[in-house]
Amino acid sequence: MHHSSSNLRPAPDQLLVEIADYTANFSIQSDEAYQTARYCLMDTLGCGFMALHYPACTKLLGPVVPGTIVPNGSRVPGTRYELDPVAAAFNIGTIIRWLDFNDTWLAAEWGHPSDNLGAILAVADFVSRRNVAEGRQPFTVRDVLTAMIKAHEIQGVLALENSFNRVGLDHVLLVRIASTAVATQMLGGTREQIINAVSNAWVDGGALRTYRHAPNTGSRKSWAAGDATSRAVQHALMALKGEMGYPSALTAKNWGFSDVLFKGQPVKLARSLGSYVMEHVLFKISFPAEFHAQTAVEAAVKLHPQVKDRVEEIEQIAITTHESAIRIIDKTGPLHNPADRDHCLQYMTAIGLLFGNLTADHYEEATAKDLRVDALRAKMAVKEDPRYSREYLEPDKRSIANAVQVFFKDGTSTAKVEVEYPIGHRRRRTDGIPLLLNKFKASLASKFPTPQADKIFQLCSDQQHLESLPVNQFVEHFIV
Repeated sequence: MHHSSSNLRPAPDQLLVEIADYTANFSIQSDEAYQTARYCLMDTLGCGFMALHYPACTKLLGPVVPGTIVPNGSRVPGTRYELDPVAAAFNIGTIIRWLDFNDTWLAAEWGHPSDNLGAILAVADFVSRRNVAEGRQPFTVRDVLTAMIKAHEIQGVLALENSFNRVGLDHVLLVRIASTAVATQMLGGTREQIINAVSNAWVDGGALRTYRHAPNTGSRKSWAAGDATSRAVQHALMALKGEMGYPSALTAKNWGFSDVLFKGQPVKLARSLGSYVMEHVLFKISFPAEFHAQTAVEAAVKLHPQVKDRVEEIEQIAITTHESAIRIIDKTGPLHNPADRDHCLQYMTAIGLLFGNLTADHYEEATAKDLRVDALRAKMAVKEDPRYSREYLEPDKRSIANAVQVFFKDGTSTAKVEVEYPIGHRRRRTDGIPLLLNKFKASLASKFPTPQADKIFQLCSDQQHLESLPVNQFVEHFIV
């Protein structure tokens, strides 16, 4: 017998409600979260400034239609662009992510929560400039930090137990969800409008991970977050116009996200939303490399003095790692472009052994043509340590462990160098923050005249003063 589908409109999915209530009403009380968010703001902008030196990135920037003029538009730091907030979110999100050097979150799902700054800063600058022009109050940088903490939390807590990568979907889905929520709130959206906007973000589905994996790894992985943040701002602006939402976007039988794209699994929050993610976020401090390889490169750099004069004598290189690294970046065969190389565990380890460092320039053709690189890759054996894989997921550890050992043809070997926690881990904050500040200084020096760079650094070093600064004035410091 045929049964008609019920057309009774359900209440909004619980996940939509929890995200909206948190975004609209939760008060962040953690001083650690705000301090970490300031470091994150500095580091994220710095990553963008470094990316502006690469034509493959800058060719994608600017308005969608050349010559477009937007009164009181959103500025793109490090450039002269003034754009509508949708285009600005793409621009800012793209420069942030281009070099694979901004912060990281690793759990069942991976991602880079500071990608959300593309939407946050674009909306904050646009609203602030408009408000000032109309005689109203602008946002302050503290408002930006608050939005960052909340976007980190939404993206990161969703990532704890929901593995979108295992069904082939890219983690930028979570950037779109988090950015949609906070952008709608910043634009003045109500709780209902946040629910509507976020439901549309889920209805969009997810980008495929095709562009992150062999044999298709390519530059889209560097602008995918920009795409997600721009889509988020568009959803937010449409919600403010009264565009409807879809209350069971996640749970609708047959047609909802869970049934269509998540193998029938529910999408769930592993913990209540607060400020956990910002407090525990991982910074990429030493190397612009996919995060699962950070400790492998650190181990390789430590071994560099012992192997640099014996490269031709190497018989084998043993890399011990965790399951996620094997699934994402364990790669043999030809590497076709910089995006391919910075997602290859063997390539990055080889660079550390050969040069005692790893920079963005090492992914370019000049280094890739060095015959020693592929010769070392061919001698590498990668295996999993179950303890590494287990402790990667343990909430009180969240290690990202790798070990490297080099064996020579004469039967000798180096020690097995193990690094369990990268320098950007919360457990190494004392060591990491001074290096993070040096990284920011270097990024400023690469883009701005010395007086301007020094002024920016001093401004960002004062938590209280920075938080009180209007966003439109803050962004003016980064105009070139």
